[in-house]
Amino acid sequence: MGVFDSLFGGKKETDHVEKKSVPWMPLVSLDQLEEIAAKSESKTQVIFKHSTTCGISRMVLNMFNTSYDYSESQFDLYFLDLHAYREVSNEVGYRFQVIHQSPQLLVIRNGVVVAHASHGAIPEVGLEKYV
Repeated sequence: MGVFDSLFGGKKETDHVEKKSVPWMPLVSLDQLEEIAAKSESKTQVIFKHSTTCGISRMVLNMFNTSYDYSESQFDLYFLDLHAYREVSNEVGYRFQVIHQSPQLLVIRNGVVVAHASHGAIPEVGLEKYV
């Protein structure tokens, strides 16, 4: 039966690999932006702006989730569904002085954006520089 298991989706040793979970916090209110700025004084804050209607945004989010390998103590990660929370998305641009794009990643330290990228450049940000 071993041949048939491998041909038709039988269990493999790699099937038991535990997937890591990215500790996203939903960004849903304007008040959170002040909290993010304040918390960035002692811990790097990251905002991922995601368009739920964009295939590229979904692909970049999946790549980010797959490659994310940091502990919860290193970053606070905020996930912003920019369609559901358009007002928050707009205020992110005003508050942190970045032009809106999606998908978009913002890295915030000491109340200001120290790095940001969109689309395929997101994996190149190098979060390890901001721990």
